[in-house]
Amino acid sequence: MYTLATSDAVVRVAPELGGRMASLIVDGVELLVTGTSDDHPMLWGSFPMVPWAGRVRRGRFRYDAMGHHLPRNLAPHSIHGTGYVAAWERVDDGSIRHDFGPDWPFGGHAIQRFALDDAGLTCTIEVHADRHPMPAMAGWHPWFRRPVELSFSADRMYARDDEGLPDGTLVAAPPGPWDDCFTGVATPPRLRWPGGPTVTMTSSCDHWVVYDQPRHAVCVEPQTGPPDEFNLRSGAMTTVAPGAPLVAWMRLTWR
Repeated sequence: MYTLATSDAVVRVAPELGGRMASLIVDGVELLVTGTSDDHPMLWGSFPMVPWAGRVRRGRFRYDAMGHHLPRNLAPHSIHGTGYVAAWERVDDGSIRHDFGPDWPFGGHAIQRFALDDAGLTCTIEVHADRHPMPAMAGWHPWFRRPVELSFSADRMYARDDEGLPDGTLVAAPPGPWDDCFTGVATPPRLRWPGGPTVTMTSSCDHWVVYDQPRHAVCVEPQTGPPDEFNLRSGAMTTVAPGAPLVAWMRLTWR
């Protein structure tokens, strides 16, 4: 684990524990659900979702006229990519790298960068194809510690089918609590800790998943596409090629 710090904030990054942000302390307040290597890797910190985000239906999709299978790590589906359960290699004080292993059939690698300044934190993910074009998604899954007040609004939400996955229909967003994917988020999400900081989230991502059902945490997840994008938008899924990576950023601002 290594540390980035300013006078008001401390960020701890754990490359070997899924390349996650393990702790974010602002004005003396821990904002994230913390954990250790003994805890389930899906349930703490702020972890990267690469080379896909959210669920892939039954771990199957087609690309370039071929069928592909992924590990069903949330049976019967695949979820959140392979990066959050892998050890990342530290490149320098602000960046880490992960080479996709056998669970992703296309090869390639990802790079994360962390830049802390007096006003906030910027996180960047790059998804690279090494030899051949491939599909790609990216996002972040932060577990924000309660008690916290979330201000969030969106124009549209993906309706879910009986497997809990988007069916391609966009509907008006009902009142929460949610475990849903939204688009048309015109106003940046804002989280306020009682007696503590207020954090505004901005991102290059145009989809946001909000999971605010747990009693102990709120998850606000920017990602480059909806869950099951590889099937839902199979004809228009995001692809990357050697020298042309997918690049996404998320910024948390508290000043």
